[in-house]
Amino acid sequence: MRLGDSVDDYCSRCKRTTDHAVVAMAGEEVQKVLCRTCNYEHKYRHNKTGRKELTKEEAFQKVLASVTGQLGGTSPEAPKKKKRGG
Repeated sequence: MRLGDSVDDYCSRCKRTTDHAVVAMAGEEVQKVLCRTCNYEHKYRHNKTGRKELTKEEAFQKVLASVTGQLGGTSPEAPKKKKRGG
């Protein structure tokens, strides 16, 4: 790696992995990068988000819950009918 080289890294401003330019190095190690999408300069994160990755099962359960309307593994309930009239 050299100054100005391109490297993929996680941009906390863009909230995704984008193309970056190397702007600071210490020896052979990249220290700072510049996002080429939003021009945000930040510490080189080695393309890590800082968030815990979901396992396949956790990801499946999260998607299933969003589709079925369940939250936190609760059992589904039939919607209650409102009484009309007076």
